[in-house]
Amino acid sequence: MKIPAGNSIFAFLAAAVAVVSPIPVSAAVEDEAANGFTVSETADIAAAPARVYEALLAPAHWWNSAHTYSHDAANLTFDARAGGCWCEELPGGGSVQHMVVVNAIPGKLLRLRGALGPLQGMAVDGAMTVGLRAAGNHTQLTLTYAVGGYAKPGFEELSKAVDSVLGEQTARLARFIETGSAESAAQTAGKGE
Repeated sequence: MKIPAGNSIFAFLAAAVAVVSPIPVSAAVEDEAANGFTVSETADIAAAPARVYEALLAPAHWWNSAHTYSHDAANLTFDARAGGCWCEELPGGGSVQHMVVVNAIPGKLLRLRGALGPLQGMAVDGAMTVGLRAAGNHTQLTLTYAVGGYAKPGFEELSKAVDSVLGEQTARLARFIETGSAESAAQTAGKGE
């Protein structure tokens, strides 16, 4: 399926940036059907689960601003308790509810419900689970996002775009934890030119 150039829904999702990262991150569309899809992202992060969980709750430090409504990740907030909001403040007093927390177990699990980005305008809902498991002095992070419902264009291209965006964010989170900066070496070098 070809993505129409003027379609902002697909343009927003398909705008994922290719990231060069020495941190082992794996991303995949696990399945895709007429009624939804599942994507999975994994990362091996050189930090304890408590540190990874703490960083996860501060998306303003690692989420790519290009994938926000305000174009500034500093406007993202996270209330990590059941019923809490992963929200974004918008200029002029507006706001966006990205997802709602349904299960928070510090250092182990974070589960949210909601439709990210342009998916909000579709008849879909999603469940995102972030699991953290200690592996020596590292943490195995697994992020799974299952989306179901109705999308007129189908889910084939959407699933790939969502996988790309979430894969990028997972890599940025891992880099932020390990280096203090979410930017890759290639992105940092490009800014100096």
